[in-house]
Amino acid sequence: MSITKETVKTHPSSDKRFRMLTATMKRYQYSPDALIEVLHQAQELFGYLEEDLLLYIAHSLKLPPSRVYGVATFYHFFSLKQKGAHTCVVCMGTACYVKGAANLLATLEGKYQVKAGETTSNNQLSLVTARCLGACGIAPAVVVDGNVEGHQTTESAIHRVEECLHYGS
Repeated sequence: MSITKETVKTHPSSDKRFRMLTATMKRYQYSPDALIEVLHQAQELFGYLEEDLLLYIAHSLKLPPSRVYGVATFYHFFSLKQKGAHTCVVCMGTACYVKGAANLLATLEGKYQVKAGETTSNNQLSLVTARCLGACGIAPAVVVDGNVEGHQTTESAIHRVEECLHYGS
């Protein structure tokens, strides 16, 4: 991602989301120390952090774009890509991995034609991995639309994802 000063865009004040983001930055007095809070608010408002949004934040907080990008990519919570309508997180922690999480992930990637960390072409499903969900007692575990599902097999994981895709959470 090449972030340059020339790509900073002026956002129309008629977009309510930018006004709300500006209000957040103003509440923190445009302090660079408020970067994480501002990024959280931006992601909540926009769904993900695209390049021009990161540049807008960097410019507003008087931070180098590389610092903003570094923080946004360091923390797992932040997403630089648009997420799908539904999300499936596969735990890759030691207990889950030993109990077949890698096979589970490979099966989901094949079934939905999406790699981990990406979203399907129809924007319906984002497939994500996590280092550890802290649910080792129910390994292998997945989180489908915020619901933790334990003791997963390839069949049960696909069934749960299908339920979400067809009927919602």
